[in-house]
Amino acid sequence: MTRHVRVAIIGTGFAGIGMACQLVLHGIDDFLLVERANEVGGTWRDNTYPGAACDIRSDLYSFSFAPNPDWEHSYGRQPEILDYLRRVATAYELYDRLLFGAKLERAEWVDDSAHWLITTSRETFTASVLVSGAGPLIDPVWPRIPGLDTFGGPAFHSAHWNHHIELAGKRVGVIGTGASAIQFVPELQKTAAQVTVFQRSAPWIVPRADHPTSAVRRQLFRRVPALQQASRRLLFARAESRFAGFRSRPVGAAFQAFAARYLRSQVADPELRAALTPDFRIGCKRILISSEYYHALSEPNVELASSRIERVEGDDVVTADGTHRTFDILIAATGFNATHPPVSSLIVGRYGESLADVWQPHMSALRGTTVSDFPNLFLLLGPNTVLGHNSMVYIIESQIDYVMQALAGMSRLGATAIEPTPDAQASYNRTVQSTLRGSVWSTGGCTSYYVDDDGRNTIIWPHRASAFRRAVHTFDPSEYDIVVS
Repeated sequence: MTRHVRVAIIGTGFAGIGMACQLVLHGIDDFLLVERANEVGGTWRDNTYPGAACDIRSDLYSFSFAPNPDWEHSYGRQPEILDYLRRVATAYELYDRLLFGAKLERAEWVDDSAHWLITTSRETFTASVLVSGAGPLIDPVWPRIPGLDTFGGPAFHSAHWNHHIELAGKRVGVIGTGASAIQFVPELQKTAAQVTVFQRSAPWIVPRADHPTSAVRRQLFRRVPALQQASRRLLFARAESRFAGFRSRPVGAAFQAFAARYLRSQVADPELRAALTPDFRIGCKRILISSEYYHALSEPNVELASSRIERVEGDDVVTADGTHRTFDILIAATGFNATHPPVSSLIVGRYGESLADVWQPHMSALRGTTVSDFPNLFLLLGPNTVLGHNSMVYIIESQIDYVMQALAGMSRLGATAIEPTPDAQASYNRTVQSTLRGSVWSTGGCTSYYVDDDGRNTIIWPHRASAFRRAVHTFDPSEYDIVVS
């Protein structure tokens, strides 16, 4: 017999774990977490490359309802973030409600019975409500380079790091200069014989100012939780203040001048410094944080290659300037396709169309969370919810509060199905897109993963984080079509 649950949750990163915890705290235990891997953690389980760490301060990068006084660094490393998520899952007894090794194959809305029919690689079941916690940075993009599949040595993506490959003494080619590359390249430099970084465009980088936390601080936070709460509020306020750099040209120019001075202070070679100077306004694409990357690129065993990769021939990478470079190992640090999330092709709405179908040419959702013609579906980290200046955990918790209000509203009204009206969804997105027009993300002169194939930014939230919380502060039934049994 097919089992039925009230709520099905896809994924066990911060979004899925946070959603499940709030269900527990609200006395709802009829739910199931669906996870394709065999452990919780999402991106912090999958990304295990050397140097993997968060670029948001630790006290902000945790749930408000589950503070962690024991962060060992001001910016959390991948192992301790993963350990934190495991501890939260254990504390809220989520492992008993987890379906591991269950890759989502299809989730289809069945209108007659008002439920989701969910097929996984392990089990098929039904759910009244479906919550997707599959974020935008899950399935990596492999670069499209002629001949890459014929490379003679090991080749892997940074999101699927191959720890069985010995890097010491090897010639390593790194394709890409995104957030992961600037973390693992300094680690590669310490062991590899030669590292060549293939750069398509130089990113803006600011110093990290990371440091270990003290035992005294950790002890104080354990004994007096209010101190950690105060630290969290202060760090949040500081991060919010940085948003002015995205919205004000003079403030952005001052911030760009700071980043340019930092580059000059770190790189003495004028030719290398010129190659590392971005040709777009700061903030147009993700601002990266590192105090080690520039140092690594200045070492004699590291080369920066700015000419476009043309093809791969055997063990050689050939660039447009005609240079052949021979490698033992290739590592792609080419990011993710955030504007076309793979899970969208697996979720099928009322009229037999997938999210991927209706999201052509652009992703769209009401308040980044619900989609017309997809009843009882809630997206965490949906369209236009990503921040460039503050903690995504804050956004996730804001959306979860909104979902909990919607579930309470459904119970109160006796509703079997809710979905946003087309007008409400369209009106909301017109407002968001109007704000994005003329912003640095649209006019800053860069190419970024924020923008889809047709030039629309469907990723970034164009205001402060606190403004997003206000946007989802109250569930408004007037924005929804509601079916009452």
